[in-house]
Amino acid sequence: MKAMILAAGLGKRLRPLTLNKPKPLVEVAGKPLIVHHLEKLSESGFTDVVINHAWLGEQIVTALGSGQQWGLNIDYSAESEPLETGGGVFKALPQLGEDPFLLVNGDVYTNYAFQSLPQSLKGLAHLVLVDNPEFKESGDFALNSNGQVQASGDHRLTFSGLSVLSPELFANCKSGAFKLAPLLIDAMASGKVTGEHYSGLWTDVGTVERLQGLEEHLNQSRAI
Repeated sequence: MKAMILAAGLGKRLRPLTLNKPKPLVEVAGKPLIVHHLEKLSESGFTDVVINHAWLGEQIVTALGSGQQWGLNIDYSAESEPLETGGGVFKALPQLGEDPFLLVNGDVYTNYAFQSLPQSLKGLAHLVLVDNPEFKESGDFALNSNGQVQASGDHRLTFSGLSVLSPELFANCKSGAFKLAPLLIDAMASGKVTGEHYSGLWTDVGTVERLQGLEEHLNQSRAI
């Protein structure tokens, strides 16, 4: 299975840290956010990774290179302007192939074991859902007792930004900027999205405050 890391965001909420540096290269615990993903992917048995980039993307390519130092083969999907989550994946589909692939947001941090994700799908997508963080008033999707993800329902959870997707999810898409969520919601209506609830470490590193909070948590964990 190949993996894709979404790394084309502007990182506006992380300014001033991202004025001259792309968000995935912002450091936490002594390493760029994206390097934490690369290390976990390598440890989990992945070898082929696609990374999209736009804002200051050349810095990402320079910093990560071919991926050889992590035992990975990194391929890049350059965007002249950010194509949103869906459009970015759609552009990279030729590099990802015809099989399901892992997709992870470049601005999240988690200790989820990537090798635990399903290698095959019972539908078009499998989502990892987490408890709603303090900064969100409500969740994104609900998970029923059959392991299916629904767009509405009680006990809504937050989409972690970690998933396995089938290229068929994008069958009716066209080039350009568009979000991933509407595709997932359409697939949910047909019962084609499965999911799981992960209760381990996860955070969306979307602001300077969250980045600092994660840094403090990791430093405390290492001190124990």
